[in-house]
Amino acid sequence: MLKNSELLLAASVPLLWGFGFTFTKVGLNEFPPLFLMGLRFSLASLVLIWFVPIPRGQLKQIFWISFVGSTLRYGMTYTGLSMIDASLSIIIMQLGVPFSVLLAAILFKDKPGIQQILGMLISFAGIILIAGQPSLRGQLYAIFLTAAGTMMWALGQVMVKRLENPPSGFALTAWIGVFSGPQTILGSFIFEENQLESLVQASWIGWGVILYGSFLMTVLGYGIWYHVLSRNPVSKVMPVMLLLPVFTIASSMLFLGEQPSLMIFIGAAVVIGGVSLIVLTKDSKLTS
Repeated sequence: MLKNSELLLAASVPLLWGFGFTFTKVGLNEFPPLFLMGLRFSLASLVLIWFVPIPRGQLKQIFWISFVGSTLRYGMTYTGLSMIDASLSIIIMQLGVPFSVLLAAILFKDKPGIQQILGMLISFAGIILIAGQPSLRGQLYAIFLTAAGTMMWALGQVMVKRLENPPSGFALTAWIGVFSGPQTILGSFIFEENQLESLVQASWIGWGVILYGSFLMTVLGYGIWYHVLSRNPVSKVMPVMLLLPVFTIASSMLFLGEQPSLMIFIGAAVVIGGVSLIVLTKDSKLTS
């Protein structure tokens, strides 16, 4: 059981990320997805790097964590987000939990329990239900990108959990940003265009999104997340992430005027129900 102080810390993360996810959707109107993420992580790392030690002996591992769990994850997820509603995207991202169970089974031979298997099946069924809606048939590529990015996030979390004597949350956040910032900016200049124009033409809202993403989502959010994750079993921390779609959908309806259909809400309930079965099970294999 999490201590009350750590429970409150952990619960603040989906609040910061949920609102930030909605604000990022606004920022994607002004910046290309990879470029936006590159600016966010570069700025965050430039602030943090002076206050944390160099994780000697772990830089190679952190490089690959940043590439998989940050660069690939955000490249796919936020490119998908630029093409679909924030509320739909955050529902798809809940697949990170069943993906984590699958990866643990494949990579570390952690056999999932019956309740976890049932939860995975229900979660995937919810996504199939959502993706099968006629109104979303032209958005299947974006849905696939978002799901693929979520898989990269799950793999990145497994890689973080396997670090021996991991750095502090802020140190890990800083050094992931050191690597992922340049990676995503380089990727932007390879796959995207109009980066310099976006900088010149950005409004105060666009720059506000970058500042929110850099300091509140990345520095504060990931700092808290990795701090709590390093001190507790994943199975005890992950349930707070069930709040993430709640905050995101509420903020997207409030700030973006999104109006998810009844079937989207039903599919979301199915997905979250399946995820709940996984993260609340007593024999969870996410404890390692």
